[in-house]
Amino acid sequence: MVMRTITATELARNLREVLDRMVADGEPVEIERNHTRVACLVPRPARQTALQAMADLYRTLDPNDAGAWLDDSRGRQGLDQTLRDPWRS
Repeated sequence: MVMRTITATELARNLREVLDRMVADGEPVEIERNHTRVACLVPRPARQTALQAMADLYRTLDPNDAGAWLDDSRGRQGLDQTLRDPWRS
């Protein structure tokens, strides 16, 4: 993949369009000043919910461990359900 390169002047004149295109394409943009690469703009990774982040967890666990993990996460193993201040002695 070839990274798109723009000049610092082009960036200054078209910042909104450059950022919009970078976000839409999801690709970084290199910035040049006087024919020298000086910076690279990289889009942030998309945010995920906890459900999305853990969606493939079941594929990494064997069935027994997955069941135990699910029980633990639901509090069926006698875990204390009250919230406590971890800094309080």
